Amino acid sequence: MTSYDLIVIGGGAVGEVLADRATQGGLRVVVVESELVGGECSYWACMPSKALLRSGIALRAAQNVDGARQAVTGALDASAVFARRNSFTSNWDDGSQVDWLSGAGIDLVRGTGRLTGTKTVEVTAPDGSVSTLTATAAVAIVTGSAAKLPDIPGLADVSPWSSREATSAQHAPGRLAILGGGVVACEMATAYASLGSSVTMLVRGSLLAGQEPIAGEIVTEALRELGVDLRFGVSATSARRDGEGLVELSLDDDSRLVADEVLVATGRTPRSDDIGLESVGVPGGEWLDVDDTLLVRGEVNADEPWLYAVGDINGRALLTHQGKYQARAAGDVIAARAKGTPVFDAPWGAHVATADAAAVPQVTFTDPEVASVGLTSKAAEDAGYRIRVVDYAIGNVAGASLHADGYAGTARAVVDEDRQVLLGVTFVGQDVAEMLQAATIAVVGEVPLSRLWHAVPAYPTISEVWLRLLEAYGRQSA
Repeated sequence: MTSYDLIVIGGGAVGEVLADRATQGGLRVVVVESELVGGECSYWACMPSKALLRSGIALRAAQNVDGARQAVTGALDASAVFARRNSFTSNWDDGSQVDWLSGAGIDLVRGTGRLTGTKTVEVTAPDGSVSTLTATAAVAIVTGSAAKLPDIPGLADVSPWSSREATSAQHAPGRLAILGGGVVACEMATAYASLGSSVTMLVRGSLLAGQEPIAGEIVTEALRELGVDLRFGVSATSARRDGEGLVELSLDDDSRLVADEVLVATGRTPRSDDIGLESVGVPGGEWLDVDDTLLVRGEVNADEPWLYAVGDINGRALLTHQGKYQARAAGDVIAARAKGTPVFDAPWGAHVATADAAAVPQVTFTDPEVASVGLTSKAAEDAGYRIRVVDYAIGNVAGASLHADGYAGTARAVVDEDRQVLLGVTFVGQDVAEMLQAATIAVVGEVPLSRLWHAVPAYPTISEVWLRLLEAYGRQSA
């Protein structure tokens, strides 16, 4: 077949969900993928990174409980950690995911897809052959994002690691330099310090700058306890590899740093160049601006809605789970428009990604974890809300003290004082990721604080922190 209802350019996790939803809606769908089906999340991001992190976190969790710590007699087996990680990527073989597509009734075309006109995609296969696909309803761009390389003289020539190399490496370098202080930088610093690398981070600002300050402060101390050398306000000015293969970084404080590898984790850039967007009047090389149904804004869709951009490529929320959320909305609305059935595009409707605006959940899998949803206190203030911030030490909760000796962590709630609902929640502490969905429901559902008093947390669990936050808020209100 060369004609389909929907052509999906990009077969990562988001593209798979989009294709599946549209197929379930009765459309004939083809996915065009130039690399591995399953994409970044399956092979170079979410799954392998968390597999690398888990063993060290589990070891320290045991060491944090008296009685268990006496049973811990050795260090991590790095080779076993890497082997376990390899199992989660199926050794970078996408056969099972290709089988899943086939089983779901979705066609796959291997190659690089480029728009050549309205609803027309040219595919260059790995062997150089070219074919043309046409869509009767829509084309969805789901090509994701890539690591952004800063303009530092010599950096590109030293073959720096991006998140891809960091999550697919087969051994831990003796010395690892990391440029950046965001989620990827902090997670990989945690992982490789646990695996025995000597890690140095060069951070221009603060760690996890887009999150609540308490997150960066606690993670900073935790990384230092792991032996990570954190250098704030320092940047690399040039890079080179010497004759022995070592990377030498010159820094703007007139010092130099030598490492076996350098990981660049300074941001992401859209994969929107060289995919033919210009052929339909859309600039390439930029994040694609979309409405809440994930339809690309502008003249390209003026006559009829046909071009969509889903996941990282639209820059709304660069998170796999949020991309899948967009994919569910987009797949359903593409099917609805193609079939002429009602479109529910009001806020929180079935065909919109409303949560992208102010209800995005995220976990940073450092040790301790950072789990957050909604607006930070600064973002809420900048948006004009009248807020109150309530903090509570999670270690004061009975369930936390049972969970780990000397449990340290903080919970923060950002309250909209006018509506008496939560705008955002952040937890920093051991194993707090599993508490996040309750906070997400409270934020998305705009559950009044008066009703949350009736959501009784089981005792003794860490979730009792919800009660303590409400008590702290009530005392402040008195």
